[in-house]
Amino acid sequence: MSDPHLSQASALIGSVKAGRGAAPIIKSFFDEPTNTASYVVHDPATRSAAIIDSVLDFDVASGRISHKAADKIISYVKAEDLTVGWVLETHAHADHLTAGPYLKAELGGQLAIGRDIIHVQNVFGKIFNAGTEFARDGSEFDRLFEDGDKFAIGDLQAIALHVPGHTPADMAYVIGDAVFTGDTLFMPDYGTARADFPGGDSRQLFRSIRRLLSLPSETRLFLCHDYKAVGREQFVWETTVGSQRSSNVHVHEGVAEDDFVAMRNARDATLSMPKLIIPSIQVNMRGGHLPEPESNGGRYLKIPLDAL
Repeated sequence: MSDPHLSQASALIGSVKAGRGAAPIIKSFFDEPTNTASYVVHDPATRSAAIIDSVLDFDVASGRISHKAADKIISYVKAEDLTVGWVLETHAHADHLTAGPYLKAELGGQLAIGRDIIHVQNVFGKIFNAGTEFARDGSEFDRLFEDGDKFAIGDLQAIALHVPGHTPADMAYVIGDAVFTGDTLFMPDYGTARADFPGGDSRQLFRSIRRLLSLPSETRLFLCHDYKAVGREQFVWETTVGSQRSSNVHVHEGVAEDDFVAMRNARDATLSMPKLIIPSIQVNMRGGHLPEPESNGGRYLKIPLDAL
């Protein structure tokens, strides 16, 4: 393998499969209103944990925020006597608000995302006319990962891989023998993420997916969403590299890059914007922090007209 970071990730996965390292314990939480899978990943030896892609409940009609989804995670972490070291985001989500700061306040841990969140902040800071009070340097997060950065969850070794395309800032997290892919991939019967958001790129997405699918075939993949493909009765959000290689309807082995790009671009042109994109991006580009209160003490989200 010519990609050193991918080689390191493959070696990490192989060591777990060979019994030279512990496999992570993974608990999933599926939020059906946003079709989002969140995860608590922990080391069985030290009980150190990471939370990945959490959800903050938001009712768009009333503008009300609640913490039902996040409180389920908190209850689990406390019941299992886990210590949270990381609150990880795979990217700045357009389909749900993150509960990262709420979980950090309740459970601790470092809030982390990929370094290219800075690019996302600059693009959407302009779209939402966020003003000079909105820092566009990633400082809302505790850690900005570069491609290939290593980190640990207790004794579990982990590697961050940059997988742009859906957005410029997407990261996948290799933790033991598992990979948390964010929005790059869906279940094989549903395909791949869209690439038409500002800063998205279908060609980059194809190359990022091919990168992930170069990992060992038995590697477990944990996805951020499932939209239940036509004909399937159950929501599912776990698959393998081998299954994706053989049967992903958009990007299985044998699909050429140019053909994928043509398909993805044509498909994206027919898609509506996610129903929560306007509140989600405004909150998530701030690391999950709500806009600052205005003079009357209230917090407000903007609706840019004819901008998305």
